[in-house]
Amino acid sequence: MHAALVGEIEARGILDRHDDLCRIEIGVCGGRWIKATGDGLLATFDSPSRAVRREWALSNRIRSELDIEIRAGLHTGESEARDDDIAGMAVHQAARIQGLARNSEVLVSSSVGNLVAGSGITLEGHGTHTLKGIAEPCELYRALCLSRLATKA
Repeated sequence: MHAALVGEIEARGILDRHDDLCRIEIGVCGGRWIKATGDGLLATFDSPSRAVRREWALSNRIRSELDIEIRAGLHTGESEARDDDIAGMAVHQAARIQGLARNSEVLVSSSVGNLVAGSGITLEGHGTHTLKGIAEPCELYRALCLSRLATKA
């Protein structure tokens, strides 16, 4: 969304509605909203497969209700609680992965990929990437929405 195209006041309203929808969708599966990050967000989930499915649902809802495309980057690992926030390399890695995603795309790290095996989530290789601030190259996967797979056939 470009504030210059819709005007500052309308853009603020769209962003507020985006955040409301995100809080609702994250709460549906017991996820935890951590914070807004400008036009993005940080949330935690107790299950990688729930996180992937929630991102699909959220992407579809935001697209249908607000006519905007979102993108997601998911990683799992240790994080440090800091009051109502979280920090750590896992948080940085998720942010870097999200930065590589395209509109309506859910990218996941190999850590998430390994944990969703057997859950019915289909992954497609997205290559090995060097992420800013992360020492080791990271293998990424595109998590494919089952409804999108059906429409491709």
